[in-house]
Amino acid sequence: MSAQSADNRRQVRGVRVTVAAIVVFMAVVVGGFVYKIQQPRIMTPIEMKINGLYLLDTPRNFGELALTDHNGRPFTRKNLEGRWTLVFFGFTYCPDICPTTMSFLNQLMGQLQGTEAEDTQVVMVTVDPARDTVDQLAGYVPFFNPGFLGVTGEFLDIHRFATALNTPFRKVPGQGEDYLVDHGSNVILINPRGDYHGFFKAPLDLAKMKATYRSARALWDHDH
Repeated sequence: MSAQSADNRRQVRGVRVTVAAIVVFMAVVVGGFVYKIQQPRIMTPIEMKINGLYLLDTPRNFGELALTDHNGRPFTRKNLEGRWTLVFFGFTYCPDICPTTMSFLNQLMGQLQGTEAEDTQVVMVTVDPARDTVDQLAGYVPFFNPGFLGVTGEFLDIHRFATALNTPFRKVPGQGEDYLVDHGSNVILINPRGDYHGFFKAPLDLAKMKATYRSARALWDHDH
């Protein structure tokens, strides 16, 4: 083998190594860029407020709960720990706001992916426990999404919970058995510690709620 042929082979190997290194470097750069753009941008509290999410300066511990879910199981504060929870106060005889909001939350859940979808739960707490029994909720809430949870209980316990989350409600008087219940249409955000974290102000917008929810989660992860 001539010296020139050996030099040529070394040059070819050197070029291949250089090209391979460049390809790996570019793959790392592109991969990092793609990963970065896929991460949610952390909005400022003002930006989140503009887009409909009002975060509390300090998340609020609202105490213990003694309610019942639509499967007949106890629903306590522990059911709110270790995941993010979207809480909506409504009732099954509601003609408009409740079915619209529940359908909206089903759409939102359909757009969440991976960990976001896995550790997010939706809970509808009835503001009409006199009519919304366990069986009544069991026939209503899963209709919108099998993973959604309906919650009922004693009136005073529910009223105390709603008041702690700044979500007042009242029975409309003078309507007999077919009464309505006035209630808010905001969606409450509970953080993984089980504390009142903030609320999404109605009217709800799917794109804005998804963006602000992802941002709130990212901010939480950054601080914890």
